[in-house]
Amino acid sequence: MSSLVLRDLTVERGGRAVVRDVSLEIATGQVTALLGPNGAGKSTLVLAVGGVLRPRTGTVLLDGTDIAGRRPERIRQAGLAIVPEGRRLLPDLTVEDNLRVASYALTREQAQAGRERVLELFPQLGQRLTAAARTLSGGEQQMVVLAQALISQPRYLLIDELSLGLAPVVVGRLIPVIRTVAESGTGVLLIEQFATVALGLAHQAHIMEGGRLRFSGLASELREQPELLSSAYLLRGSPTEPLRGSPTEPLRGSATEPLRGGPGTERAG
Repeated sequence: MSSLVLRDLTVERGGRAVVRDVSLEIATGQVTALLGPNGAGKSTLVLAVGGVLRPRTGTVLLDGTDIAGRRPERIRQAGLAIVPEGRRLLPDLTVEDNLRVASYALTREQAQAGRERVLELFPQLGQRLTAAARTLSGGEQQMVVLAQALISQPRYLLIDELSLGLAPVVVGRLIPVIRTVAESGTGVLLIEQFATVALGLAHQAHIMEGGRLRFSGLASELREQPELLSSAYLLRGSPTEPLRGSPTEPLRGSATEPLRGGPGTERAG
């Protein structure tokens, strides 16, 4: 099976290691969830895999080819797209122009096929093509940034905070789209503040805290034993050990309570 494999990835920001020796695999045709509190290093990991940040050590193997340290446009051309946190689009351009900018490196045929695909996934955007991006609702803006990533029909898609700032009804419209994208063969890494959203979509799941993975396993394990999620968070301050032992604390990160860090948690990750 084709996969995106991260091996021993360490990433620094401001001279400090924010991601430490992370190894995980994202299989095509599946959603993989990455959970963790604010400041855990999740966003930094996405930016490093996408080429925005350069890893200090480690490899990123896309179907066997190491793409670590390549420029973002080269990584996108290789078949990997990222959706960074914060709905980064061009606010004064129309929806159509935002999609056109995202397809600049594609052939005319590829751009047309990609456009048709994203408008099939997000039919609401078809009615808003002439609207300036800044006039869209938060949910529509999230659809645009997802469409920008998907227009190149990548083999792997990394999404940072799908539901951030969105109403539950909007999230409910996006979830089937992510499921459809994965079922079409794309490998999806989903970073999500609401554990139930991510675990409802995912086959594999990881919990990140303090720059390290504290749990790696089947998403069904966390669905069936939600106390494992809190137990991973109880390892705050542990330098190297992954999750072991018998968890005792209740679930944090339910459908109504997002995952949060402790007091003073920074947003570096």
